[in-house]
Amino acid sequence: AQGCDHVVTVGGPQSNHCRQTAAAAAKYGLGCSLVLKGNAPEQPNGNLLLDKLLGAHVYWTNGEPPTAVIDNVLKELCTMGRKPYLIPLGGSNVVGTTAYVQAMQEFMAQLREQNLNIDVIVHASSSGGTQAGMVLGAQVYGFRGQIYGISIDRPASDLKMQAAALATATATHLGLGTLSVADRVEVNDDYIEPGYAVLTDLEREAIEMVAQKEGILLDPVYTGRAMGALIDLIRWGAFTRSQSVLFWHTGGQPALFAYADQLL
Repeated sequence: AQGCDHVVTVGGPQSNHCRQTAAAAAKYGLGCSLVLKGNAPEQPNGNLLLDKLLGAHVYWTNGEPPTAVIDNVLKELCTMGRKPYLIPLGGSNVVGTTAYVQAMQEFMAQLREQNLNIDVIVHASSSGGTQAGMVLGAQVYGFRGQIYGISIDRPASDLKMQAAALATATATHLGLGTLSVADRVEVNDDYIEPGYAVLTDLEREAIEMVAQKEGILLDPVYTGRAMGALIDLIRWGAFTRSQSVLFWHTGGQPALFAYADQLL
C-alpha cells in the first residue's frame, strides 16, 4: 500500500523472524536487508544459512548499536533509489500483532470444532508481539483462559508494558476502540538467565524429551526455553491436574542446526 520495494529488519544471528521475512520477501519479489547483532561467523548455519539462500543482504552490527546500522542501511537503499520498509525487532508492531489476533480467531474455531476446553496457554515471549496479539485476540474472540508468557530475555515488567502497549495500539489500528488488556498480560521471567540464546540443561532436557516422546522439534532459543520452563513449573506444582494446559509452538526449528555441538 505504501509502494515499498525493499524490507529491512533486525534480529539475532539465528533470528526466526529475519528468516521468515527473507522468505516472504523472496516470494513477493521484494528486496530484503537483515541487520544481525554481533559478528559474522566463519561458516553460516541454521537460520543464517537460510537467510543467505533466500537472497537476503546481511549486515552485521560488529558491536555498533543496531539502530545506527539500520539507519545506514536505510540511507544507502534510498540513495540507490529503493523505497525501504522497516520492520521492527521480532515483527512486533501493529501489523505483526494483528497476525496473532487472527491466530486466536483460528484457535477458538478449532476449540469449538473439536469440543475442547483449554485453561492455560503457555508460550515463548520476547519482543511482545505474540503475547500482545494473543491477549487482544482472547478479548475479541472470547477466550477466558490464562495466557502465560515465558520471557526469553527480558524482565517481566518491561515485557508486560511492551505487550500491553502493542495490544492497545493494535486494537485502535483494527478499529476496536480503546480496549485495555494490561491485566491479562502475564509474564514469567524466572528463566531468562544465563542470557539470550544460551542453551541451558533445562532447555536441552526439554528439546530431547519432546523430540523423543512426541516427535516434535523445539528450537534452542525460544520454544526450548519456554517448554523447559513449563516442565519445571509442572514439577513445582504450578498447575493443577484438572487444568488443561496448551503449549503454543512458535516455530524456529532451523536454529537447531546451529547448536549441534551443544545438543549431541
